[in-house]
Amino acid sequence: MNAVLLSASAFMLFQVGTEVAATIELRQQLTSAQGQLSELEDENAALVQQKEKLMDPDYVRSYARAAYMLSKEGEQIFYLPKTDEDE
Repeated sequence: MNAVLLSASAFMLFQVGTEVAATIELRQQLTSAQGQLSELEDENAALVQQKEKLMDPDYVRSYARAAYMLSKEGEQIFYLPKTDEDE
């Protein structure tokens, strides 16, 4: 009888240990997923903000001029070297 109780107790302790280990693993995965979610929400907010800016024609013109060195007709663009103060 004692051997049966001892075996049953050992089996139950093993099951509890397995469940605790699984719970710890799941909590780590949850923490990781929450971190990824936070990063993706920040990225999404930035993209939504950029999308709103790109709806403004003045912003698009300004962005195109700065990023792609586009100029208006008859306009000359001069790029000055950066000084130590600019950095």
